[in-house]
Amino acid sequence: MSNDRVVVVGNGMAGARLASELRGRGGDLKVTVLGAEPHRAYNRIMLSTLLTGKINELDVELAEAAGRGVDVRTGVTVRAVDRAAGEVGTDDGDRIRYDHLVLATGARAVVPPFPGLDPARLPDRVIAFRTLDDCRRIVAVAGGARRALVLGGGLLGLEAARGLAARGLDVAVVHRVPYLMERQLDAAAATMLAGTLADLGVTTHLAVTPTALAADATGVRLELSDGRVLDADLLVLACGVRPETALAEAAGLAVDRGVLVDDRLRTGDPRISAIGDCAQHGTSPNGLVAPAWAQARVVAQLLTGEDPSARYRPRPVVTRLKAAGIDLASMGDPTGGPGEELTFADPARGTYARLRIHDERLAGAILLGDNPSVGTVVQLFDRGQPVPADRRALLLGRSLGGAVATPAASPALMPDAATVCQCNTVSKGALVACWRGGARTVDEVVAGTRAGTGCGGCRDAVAGIVDWLSRSDPVEVGR
Repeated sequence: MSNDRVVVVGNGMAGARLASELRGRGGDLKVTVLGAEPHRAYNRIMLSTLLTGKINELDVELAEAAGRGVDVRTGVTVRAVDRAAGEVGTDDGDRIRYDHLVLATGARAVVPPFPGLDPARLPDRVIAFRTLDDCRRIVAVAGGARRALVLGGGLLGLEAARGLAARGLDVAVVHRVPYLMERQLDAAAATMLAGTLADLGVTTHLAVTPTALAADATGVRLELSDGRVLDADLLVLACGVRPETALAEAAGLAVDRGVLVDDRLRTGDPRISAIGDCAQHGTSPNGLVAPAWAQARVVAQLLTGEDPSARYRPRPVVTRLKAAGIDLASMGDPTGGPGEELTFADPARGTYARLRIHDERLAGAILLGDNPSVGTVVQLFDRGQPVPADRRALLLGRSLGGAVATPAASPALMPDAATVCQCNTVSKGALVACWRGGARTVDEVVAGTRAGTGCGGCRDAVAGIVDWLSRSDPVEVGR
């Protein structure tokens, strides 16, 4: 495929990763990345951490695939795809030819319709939380605010609420469902999570919908379906996202909830692929970073000819909410299906665990609070390995003898195949290999393996392994 021209529409986490994957494989591909946002590529998952003020904008930037054969253009919006001519047209009048086009257009924030809220023109103190510019606006308004409302009690809404509470604001979450994070939790876990949030300065208003909004330069007033009225200085909208499919639809490509793709991530047009939030492989779009990066790897393998047999195979999804004071992991469906169920709740400590085991495999789990077995549970679910005979070791984090159920009290006991970074599928063995290759700091290991560059939840584990490597005898490291 020498001298093929690859055009990537979108410079988000999927598009930027694809450019990096293509660049890393060498060859003669000429890659052009067109990003509508004016910024360098950034880690959207870390925006909620940026809200807390604990990191700065440089910390959320992604490494660009700059260099020979890669042309990254920011602030450029693609308006049309001419499939017959093999060209895309941009808002500045440019026409760029492609041999293969990859749509990585992402998703846009959902703005719910109700009186006083115009999706096309949001008031200054009402901000949808999706982009870096959105985050900047929220931080700017929050600087002079005392009270904030967050509409949406899903993963993103709770991360935003926790970030604003960390800035010292009085935060309230409004959610239309009777309990929080209904896609990942059961009612018992959600109730306990609400209690944990309350201790952290975040109150919740559940099973209510907004009926009207009044907003001006001084604040916002939100009327609820139960008759209550909430006043605040800021309203953050975190009501989910919708895949950005307009460009694909206008080009005549098949679209359901997202752009339909096959196992090669190809659309109905063999010269056009789609990856990330805009792509639908199977019954629905995924919206998570790990699948998007796996898709980028498959497309890079196919376009460079490195592996013509490469196919995208979805992996089990693990959802983590790891904000300050909250540790939550949810995977599979712990609430339905065959098999045995185990539950444990300790409201006083804010700890909850629910497991569903079928055919000696973990079919689903919810772990909230301090549970030392969380790493083991994630590994068992991710790999489909048999669960131990002592179920209580997984549920409580300790066996009858009092030993922690995790398989590795020290990294030395962790198998090389154990996945440390779920987002990038980086194993302990890959971290060790990177160390052996010359990396000597956490930042160098992260740069060499990409571990910790997704949600950031594994950074402590990576740091622990690097610390262990720095203190271990080279012979012991290889065992």
